[in-house]
Amino acid sequence: MVQCEMCGAETASPKKIKVEGAELDVCDNCVDFGTEVKTQQSSTTSTKYSTSSSSGKSSGSSGTSSPSSGGSRSRPSDMFDDMDEIVQDYDDRIRDARESSGLSQEDLAKELNEKASLIRKLERGDMLPSDRVQKKLEKKLEISLTAGSAGADDEEWSGGSSTGGTTLGDVVKRKD
Repeated sequence: MVQCEMCGAETASPKKIKVEGAELDVCDNCVDFGTEVKTQQSSTTSTKYSTSSSSGKSSGSSGTSSPSSGGSRSRPSDMFDDMDEIVQDYDDRIRDARESSGLSQEDLAKELNEKASLIRKLERGDMLPSDRVQKKLEKKLEISLTAGSAGADDEEWSGGSSTGGTTLGDVVKRKD
């Protein structure tokens, strides 16, 4: 028996679902909270995963006429795959780089064509920089505000086993 990673209930046949980019093994009661991910059983399909919410019909705007014509993609695109993760100490990196280049907050704001209050908020950590502002800061201050690789964060995570660990159900109260 395996524990549901969402509610913690014991289940003999867990289903794999995707919830906001994370794949979870859940019981039959929790399947509706995400999109079910089906793994490839044999070589009958060319994609590794398909979701139950997708229809087999092509809309004509995708550029491919059938799923078997592509073959180069192993799974559907996920919006979280394309996102760069900003480092946690972005505020310190911005402040240190600005100070080492001898610029005041106002001077940096002028050179970036932004408001000084934006620079102050970023350096206090009150807000995250937009993609546009992030690129300007990285270019001007010659720093990187994105995390190096997602693999490094995955190694730090000690969870993953569904036996005896904390589950989402231990933390969240469900509304039924």
